[in-house]
Amino acid sequence: MSRIAEKFRELRSKGDKALITFITAGDPDMSTTADAILEMEKSGADIVELGVPFSDPMADGPTIQKSSERALAAGTTLPDVLALVKSVRSRSQIPIVLMGYYNPVFLYGLERFAADASAAGVDGVLIVDLPPEEAGEFKRAASSAGLDLIPLLTPTSDEKRIAKATAVGSGFIYYVSVTGVTGVRQSLADSLFEKVAEIQKRVSLPVAVGFGISDPAQAGSVARVSDGVVVGSAIVKLFEEFRGDELKTRLRAFVAGLKAGIRNRG
Repeated sequence: MSRIAEKFRELRSKGDKALITFITAGDPDMSTTADAILEMEKSGADIVELGVPFSDPMADGPTIQKSSERALAAGTTLPDVLALVKSVRSRSQIPIVLMGYYNPVFLYGLERFAADASAAGVDGVLIVDLPPEEAGEFKRAASSAGLDLIPLLTPTSDEKRIAKATAVGSGFIYYVSVTGVTGVRQSLADSLFEKVAEIQKRVSLPVAVGFGISDPAQAGSVARVSDGVVVGSAIVKLFEEFRGDELKTRLRAFVAGLKAGIRNRG
């Protein structure tokens, strides 16, 4: 059983839901990223998504775009991200998902990437711009290496798309709560809850919801109907505003608050 599957199994046995936290690898540097993973785990994060910085992050809003720019300016590469995960594995077994775009993975080589990612201790991969209809080759490489391929579904996903996504996916379903790019939002669409319930009836994988969730109350509301909550931009914003010990303090408090919101279910 993969670390991701084991984590969701463990949480279900406790009546809990997953807090999945996103940060961009290399923002502002690799040492800060490594420390942040450990701080988030201590504060209640159940799974960490590491963004692989990319020059054209079309699905990301301004906050994550800026973090990707900072990481690239610091010289962050895909091999650096894999080396980071390997170093973190000596101190933590938290499930780690790489989230990014297809171009860097394709240039690295699909089989080589899957093998190296698995060897480094990566548990899953989410490729934002790889539709399920075109994911067969990468799915084979990922499965051979023991990596989960996390599929994306959106408010416009129909029954056919749900079936295609779940056919290639493993680990969990990432449901994008809104159309458009990532970013903090003041409220959540009422249709979110109905759509998540519809997807859960059609899939056997856990369903985690992300995009726009920015505070403990929203996290708790989403946790009532999903298996997990993904928070990205609201966390990444801290890396824009703070550094050093102040960043660690703010990060610990914010992640702990999100986990408390999930446990309280809003």
